[in-house]
Amino acid sequence: MNAIQVSKFGGPEVLQLTKAAPVPKPGPGQVLVQVKAAGVNPVDTYIRDGQRGGQLPYIPGKDGAGIVAELGSNVTRAKPGDRVYFFLSSSGTYAEYCLVDEKCLAPLKEQLSFSQGAAIGVPYYTAYRALVHKANVKPGDTVLIHGASGAVGLACCQIGRQLGCNIFGTAGTKEGMALAKANGAKMVFNHKDTDYMEKITKASGEVGVSAVIEMLANLNLAKDCELLRPCGKVVIVGSRGSLDFNPRLTMGKELTIIGLMVLNASTVELEETVAFLGAGQEAGWLTPVVDKEFALEKAAESHREVISHAGGSQGKIVLCVEPAEGLNSVPL
Repeated sequence: MNAIQVSKFGGPEVLQLTKAAPVPKPGPGQVLVQVKAAGVNPVDTYIRDGQRGGQLPYIPGKDGAGIVAELGSNVTRAKPGDRVYFFLSSSGTYAEYCLVDEKCLAPLKEQLSFSQGAAIGVPYYTAYRALVHKANVKPGDTVLIHGASGAVGLACCQIGRQLGCNIFGTAGTKEGMALAKANGAKMVFNHKDTDYMEKITKASGEVGVSAVIEMLANLNLAKDCELLRPCGKVVIVGSRGSLDFNPRLTMGKELTIIGLMVLNASTVELEETVAFLGAGQEAGWLTPVVDKEFALEKAAESHREVISHAGGSQGKIVLCVEPAEGLNSVPL
């Protein structure tokens, strides 16, 4: 099969297309998925450049969408031909086929494209886990989403609105601000404005926000503490470096700072998330936003884009995977 392979850690140029990768074989509890679209996430770039360690060579990618091609033993939740999305692949998604544990995939409704399906996994699972499992938001809470125009941010806007929260967002462009508002944010602030924090405080009625979902903690953590009301929570979804932070900022208001890694979700939490997102598809409010699509062989360009966000982040970056000539399904 065609696949992107990483044989050494480094920059985007180490993402190399191979046309001779073996099609993996599903084991017990696993499903072989013919990948139609693969999600591109910032964490993929950290793994690629060696920040997270790992074994070489490997096929990148965690989430995506496609069609069930083959079942391993003891699989009961899927059958060949099903349209599915998934948030964690066992073999890498930048390929024509990948392995997925049964618990990590779910039905993809017909009204959503495969590219939209590839935008569900990591962003929406992260968003639900941040808002519900970590921040424990309640209807009426005011929640600030930093980076609201990105893939996780937009998922937070949609989910938070359905949970009855007042969603505030930040973005760096007019287009990003409009996108966040169109996806559920009540008010959106330009984080490039020098007085945006004062605007958020004023919009909260001078009492602050209940929770902050933070995509770039190394830049914003101290500001988050200033914006929170007493006993508020910051959920750290992303950070790209270290910071000089004064812990006393947390003391007077008894704030809570929580780190999040979606892969740590329990089986019960995963089942809850799948059920909630399935209901969202059926109700029609779960509408993933795809920013840009790249062909599989353009994986290097997709990695540059997911970090640089030229023109501002406006949803999910996706790789579209087309079958190789003469290979439309797995030879069973």
